Amino acid sequence: MVQSAAIAAKGGASASASGWGDLPGRSSLRRRWRPKIVPMPEGGGGGFCCGRSSPIGSASIGLGVEMARLRSGVESIFLRSRERPRYARVRASGDLEDVPSDKLPTKSSGTVLPYVGVACLGAILFGYHLGVVNGALEYLSKDLAITENTVLQGWVVSTTLAGATVGSFTGGALADKFGRTRTFQLDAIPLAIGAFLSATAQDVRTMIIGRLLAGIGIGISSAIVPLYISEISPTEIRGALGSVNQLFICIGILAALVAGLPLAGNPLWWRTMFGIAVVPSVLMALGMSFCPESPRWLFQQGRLPEAETAIKRLYGKERVAEVIHDLKAGSQGSTESDANWFDLFSKRYWKVVSVGAALFLFQQLAGINAVVYYSTSVFRSAGIASDVAASALVGAANVFGTAVASSLMDKQGRKSLLMTSFTGMAASMLLLSLSFTWKALAPYSGPLAVAGTVLYVLSFSLGAGPVPALLLPEIFASRIRAKAVALSLGMHWVSS
Repeated sequence: MVQSAAIAAKGGASASASGWGDLPGRSSLRRRWRPKIVPMPEGGGGGFCCGRSSPIGSASIGLGVEMARLRSGVESIFLRSRERPRYARVRASGDLEDVPSDKLPTKSSGTVLPYVGVACLGAILFGYHLGVVNGALEYLSKDLAITENTVLQGWVVSTTLAGATVGSFTGGALADKFGRTRTFQLDAIPLAIGAFLSATAQDVRTMIIGRLLAGIGIGISSAIVPLYISEISPTEIRGALGSVNQLFICIGILAALVAGLPLAGNPLWWRTMFGIAVVPSVLMALGMSFCPESPRWLFQQGRLPEAETAIKRLYGKERVAEVIHDLKAGSQGSTESDANWFDLFSKRYWKVVSVGAALFLFQQLAGINAVVYYSTSVFRSAGIASDVAASALVGAANVFGTAVASSLMDKQGRKSLLMTSFTGMAASMLLLSLSFTWKALAPYSGPLAVAGTVLYVLSFSLGAGPVPALLLPEIFASRIRAKAVALSLGMHWVSS
């Protein structure tokens, strides 16, 4: 499997590369090799070296000095390696990037969290527009007189996916041309207009147009949010912040399911549910006016003074020289201009691009969108009285699982989480299908349907959900990153 490799020279690896072979840890060396030198008594009598009596004091002292010199040399290896990891991230294509400087990391006076929060409004809208139709479909179908027309109901649901496919392919190109923050502001236009048209629709045609525009918006968001977060995050916390995108998508889905709770008492509440999405769209556009542009994108455009200003805001003025050094070092690995679409299928890149596309293909073939869109209908068929509340429980399981995955991402590794996730999804889907088909389980079909769905979503959120979006910026080189991410996400929406 093609994947990025981090080559680090630290700890025992440094010792091995230097010809020392497998050395024990620093604390072990201290216990084993620290000489114990005791001052010689006057008169030149016997001495003690390393805690042992010796009749030859001068020889003991000489041995102690030599052993101390040996210890000093060995410790210098470990002290050098502990100061700062020296590594080059090698992309699957052979490009070298993200090479830190050898200086000790300075304390940062900047912060990226507020800007990550603004970007995650796009992730919330992504999840909200996906989940809002779940509880509202029955009520909007009655209001728009399409209760008996399942084809039109399907169009209301699937038009969003068609729009998202278009948006995901254009998001990368927009991000490369206009920059990351400006693309967020452009993205807010279809998101807000789509939400408004859906909320005020008096016929199914207007509803479909609104859903199409909202889909284009969330398609752009799916490409630009993880890209922006990965490019403004410091290297030391990039993995943790990378999984925040999926967490906020889950929060958006949960918010949509919770927003549907008043539907039982107010059938027209579905309009408010769609209209709510206008607010975060406007907030995202306004918030991005105050967010710094990606230093990496500015550097690639040759706008060095603006890149330095953005770095000051993100990391503090203390780290400007360090980050600029890293960007210059990274650019030495790939001096070519940005790739075009045909470059993605060249011999150099097609394997890694195929891996990114396959991650999202299998994510969607596992059936998560069917659960997100139709869990309320499934629970209703199983005889669950409070079907919307049960769907909200599913959304809560999604958020919980993603939060757990965020804490395990760097400890367990991406591959193990993916394998655990898909195994759990297969087992829970088997339980869900048996609850409807096995007559012996008919009396328990309702609880089993809820349990199977909750376990399925929980398993999905532990790996299959967050890992693909986190891996994409890690495995793609800078010159193909935006377009390769867009292509992979296009596969995501096409397979939906």
